[in-house]
Amino acid sequence: MITSIDQLDLSKKYTYADYLTWQLDEMVELIRGKVVRMSPAPGTSHQSASSNLHVAIGSYLIGKQCKLFSAPFDVRLPLPEAEQQQDKTETVVQPDLCIICDTSKLDDRGCHGAPDWIIEILSQSTAHKDLNEKFELYRHAGVQEYWVVHPAEGTVLPYRLDADGQYALPRSTPYTVGDKVPVGLFPGFEVELRAVFG
Repeated sequence: MITSIDQLDLSKKYTYADYLTWQLDEMVELIRGKVVRMSPAPGTSHQSASSNLHVAIGSYLIGKQCKLFSAPFDVRLPLPEAEQQQDKTETVVQPDLCIICDTSKLDDRGCHGAPDWIIEILSQSTAHKDLNEKFELYRHAGVQEYWVVHPAEGTVLPYRLDADGQYALPRSTPYTVGDKVPVGLFPGFEVELRAVFG
């Protein structure tokens, strides 16, 4: 039984079937088959931003079909050819927050397929992964909206998938404290950043 990441060969590629057998002492993600350590316990500013976003978005979603989940919550992002073979999926991520409107993607293990909206809250140890690897993973998977939240700077970059399948920003500068960020997925809904970072 695998109970420590030290027992894994980090040069090897693994699948979701492998992932399910592990009982690790730390949280990991699988990105294209490679084991990636998650950051240790997030700091206060990370937790505060996550909690405040959860309250703002969760309140808006009351009575709506879309569901909001926070980490730890497994999101399996299969390649198209592996769509029906869940155990062969090589990417399992745990976004800080994700919103899923197609509830057929939900099961007891989490979400199988792309959420509609993912929010990652940056920390020093995850910034490179969130801004590069996960950015491309989410874009390729078809996540409609991807927000990158930087609690230390008090900024949000709300990427939206355009008609060409590329992520674009609604304006050229990050949203900051005092701004309201429009949610592309839900026209008319805005997130007040003073409440998020306050």
